[in-house]
Amino acid sequence: MATKKYTVTLPEELAEDIRAEVGPGGFSRYVTQAIERQREQDRLGEAVGWWEKEYGQVTEAELAEVEAERREIERRHAELARARRVAAGESADPALEQQRKGAA
Repeated sequence: MATKKYTVTLPEELAEDIRAEVGPGGFSRYVTQAIERQREQDRLGEAVGWWEKEYGQVTEAELAEVEAERREIERRHAELARARRVAAGESADPALEQQRKGAA
């Protein structure tokens, strides 16, 4: 994707905190990803607005059902990722592996 340089104004403390976290060269990538996430949220909001206009408001029960599905998908994803790491000869728990490496 082509890129173009823009000038934006940010609160100094926020910008410096981000720069310290992402290191040199990571600031633009961080801001780009933040803008992409915001656009996704905006579009999701528009989609929900359309859905509710067409079919009525989403109920608490429907939200709870979707949240339960999301948690189940995340649980299965974590299990698959763990199984892939074990199959590749890595630790099933990356945090534990980092601790071991740090202690060595």
